[in-house]
Amino acid sequence: MIRTFYLLLLLIPFCLKAQRGNTKPELVTAKKLYQQAQQEFVSFEKQHGGFIHTKNVKLHYLTWGKPSGIPLIWSHGSFTNGYELIKVADDLVTAGYYLIAIDYYGHGQTDIPSHPVSLYHVADDIKTLMDQLKIKKAVIGGWSRGGAVSTAFYDAYPERVLGLILEDGGSVATNTHYHKMEASQLANTINAIVAHPPKDTVYTSVFDAYYDIYDPEEAGTQFSSLAWIKKVGEREWAICPGVMELFQMNIAQQWSDLILRPSKVGLFGASFSLLAPQIIFRNLDVPMLILDPVSKDDFMPFEKENAALQAAHPEFIVHKIYENTGHNIHYEQPRRFVQDLSDFLKRVKASR
Repeated sequence: MIRTFYLLLLLIPFCLKAQRGNTKPELVTAKKLYQQAQQEFVSFEKQHGGFIHTKNVKLHYLTWGKPSGIPLIWSHGSFTNGYELIKVADDLVTAGYYLIAIDYYGHGQTDIPSHPVSLYHVADDIKTLMDQLKIKKAVIGGWSRGGAVSTAFYDAYPERVLGLILEDGGSVATNTHYHKMEASQLANTINAIVAHPPKDTVYTSVFDAYYDIYDPEEAGTQFSSLAWIKKVGEREWAICPGVMELFQMNIAQQWSDLILRPSKVGLFGASFSLLAPQIIFRNLDVPMLILDPVSKDDFMPFEKENAALQAAHPEFIVHKIYENTGHNIHYEQPRRFVQDLSDFLKRVKASR
């Protein structure tokens, strides 16, 4: 799996390639790994993958476990996809979940629709998926932007929710931290963000993209990385092309508008910035698990806001602090992540 580093600011984890001390495999070896990765990817998709047509898009999703388990529908973070829980999926199934992980717009094997879409359109897609799979209610969860998708789903379809799992996203209004800044500090922050923006790198083959993002520290075939690569031309491929524009994060003006004037940006970006968890959860009546990482360079210092939300609904919310942990809890602390989700499932069953 690709090692990820994150731009510090807003609720967006960018999957960026790190500079490694380890060297990549030789081309001959890499090509053999790539061929094996292709076979493993096809095999895995046959066992776990699926597509449905919604009003908005042809949506790709993955499943682990049996429908007899408690459904957990997971929305990934920015610039990842449904494979992001692959390393803990089997453990979550053992805990009692029927895990369903979607790819939303521009990620994995789901395209960006040609019409304007928002977080709430993703929520509509999840509802359509539940209907097709004959799931009346599910635990709804997600990481980072996926947490915001989960909150939007609860806002739109509360009657379909058994519980909520919000991993560093969706429990606090997106711009809370930025609105505490003075104008000059905010301007400097935005300029720092756009000084070195991630660019869409175009490759002439899938292998070239695979080799570029191959992580020598992980070893193995890393077949799930193939889900990141999308065709963008007759003979060109890229990693998550078009997503920065979908998020409205290409230039400084877009960032500024996202923070200060969200009605001026595209629908997807606006829906993210305008999400108001305090209002959405005012009548919360299902169990909620907030997973809140804290670190020296925490770019989402929302512990106080999360604690206040928990205090407002003590009978429903469990707020878990992860000390000395970066944004990606399930990657950095997989054992504790699984244990916390396993304990939460007991609460969900008891509340039913």
